[in-house]
Amino acid sequence: MNENHFAIEVKNLCKSFAGVPAVIDTSLSVKKGEIFGFLGPNGSGKTTTIRMLCGLLTPDSGGGQCLGFDIVQESQAIKSRVGYMTQRFSLYDELSIRENLEFIGRLYGVPNVKQKVTEAIANLGLSNRAKQLAGTLSGGWKQRLALAAALLHQPELLLLDEPTAGVDPQARREFWNELHELADAGITILVSTHYMDEAERCHRLAYILYGRILACGTSNEIIKAAQLTTWSVSGDNLMHLAAELKTLGVEQITAFGNTLHVSDKDEALLHDVVKRYQNNNYHWEQLPSSLEDVFISLVKTP
Repeated sequence: MNENHFAIEVKNLCKSFAGVPAVIDTSLSVKKGEIFGFLGPNGSGKTTTIRMLCGLLTPDSGGGQCLGFDIVQESQAIKSRVGYMTQRFSLYDELSIRENLEFIGRLYGVPNVKQKVTEAIANLGLSNRAKQLAGTLSGGWKQRLALAAALLHQPELLLLDEPTAGVDPQARREFWNELHELADAGITILVSTHYMDEAERCHRLAYILYGRILACGTSNEIIKAAQLTTWSVSGDNLMHLAAELKTLGVEQITAFGNTLHVSDKDEALLHDVVKRYQNNNYHWEQLPSSLEDVFISLVKTP
């Protein structure tokens, strides 16, 4: 095992299914104790990439290390050090909270499993409901139970696949606070998400499309690298304005409530557009480009 400050380092990973490329020439590094996010539409290769990074799926070519182990030759050693939380609740609805956690603990060979489960239930704040069936829990509590199960064997690396899908905003916020506490304790976290506000809470992130990483870095680094100029415009007949702007070649026009966000990499073009329409009962205001603006631009880029 090699000791360094990277939990994951991989180069040139490729994977195809039935001849169709799912991941193409992917290289990246993830630091220990880092929350690293993966964004992209369904079928973009996010989950396949995450599984290859930690030895759960063998690449067709390329390689690297995870937690100091080779992802191809030593995948078994990696698996025992990984906690995995799926998008859908995967515990047993007909078992109680305690029974679910004890079952998972025995699968992982956790020593003193009953004591560890009691501690986990107390940390969840569910000591008085340990006998409650998991299927009767709300979405937020199911999520916390699934996280407790994934952490029961004290993994070094945590994989979260769309972990907050279908969970209310308050539960999502509490969940992310927990993730940052775990990262602060040294656990490395890989998370896929469709929520832009969650992406901004990751230390670093990658945007994947058609199996390729199109952007990687902190949210500020990705926004800066995109060199996108964004204006907000309000006024009457915004949909008519949007149609006109499309004919002028403006790259991105998105409705936001009672405004349009107008973005383009051609700053001069937008300057001319604003000058042309500023006296037509429209109010223009330049805005910092958001992560969402950048990702929409990446998807539209040929």
